[in-house]
Amino acid sequence: MSNSKRAFAEFIGTFWLVLGGTGSAVIAAGFPEVGIGLTGVSLAFGLTLLTMAFAIGRISGCHINPAVTIGLAVANKFAWKDVPLYVIFQVLGGIAASGVLYLIVSGNANFDIANGLAPNGFGEHSPGQFSMVSCLVAEVVMTFMFILVILKVTEKSAAAGFAPIPIGLMLTLIHLISIPVTNTSVNPARSTGPAVVGGGWALEQLWFFWVFPILGAIIAGLVYAALKED
Repeated sequence: MSNSKRAFAEFIGTFWLVLGGTGSAVIAAGFPEVGIGLTGVSLAFGLTLLTMAFAIGRISGCHINPAVTIGLAVANKFAWKDVPLYVIFQVLGGIAASGVLYLIVSGNANFDIANGLAPNGFGEHSPGQFSMVSCLVAEVVMTFMFILVILKVTEKSAAAGFAPIPIGLMLTLIHLISIPVTNTSVNPARSTGPAVVGGGWALEQLWFFWVFPILGAIIAGLVYAALKED
């Protein structure tokens, strides 16, 4: 598969993940009387990943997350030379998704961009007012577990064709746990879109949601090597 097709697939996949996940949070989570709530948003993130994994997995591997790409490279399951290409198009997809979401929600007279587009935050900007240390631990551990599951269920010895299901369910579970902590990133591209389009404090805290998900991914790649089946 050509690099251009793989990169475009990563753009589309990340676009859908960010639009579907943050869109559900901004538009549908708190809708009067029939809002989908935290559980619905968690499912939205899981379902966007699951659907894209089936749709583009055979084209690009459906990383749609810089942390996944880097974690796979650390585990020697992805070429380091292709990491920059994937990450660039993942980030562009996330920004494009947040731009589209802004166009949709700005059509509501009650929308205020000051409330953001479901950005990730720590400390006073954590949904549950969790400390920076709590948010750091959450992002590292959640990303670590996410990448480790991806690495294990995509091994050649795993059941063929079923990997998108546990991966999508894992992302759902992670959101169920950590939305109150950081609004759940585990994906720097997911964090970048809302921060770039919404600006403000989200952009100031964006570094956090690059450093610690990637740290978790690196640890996962190293642990995977120790657990790799002979």
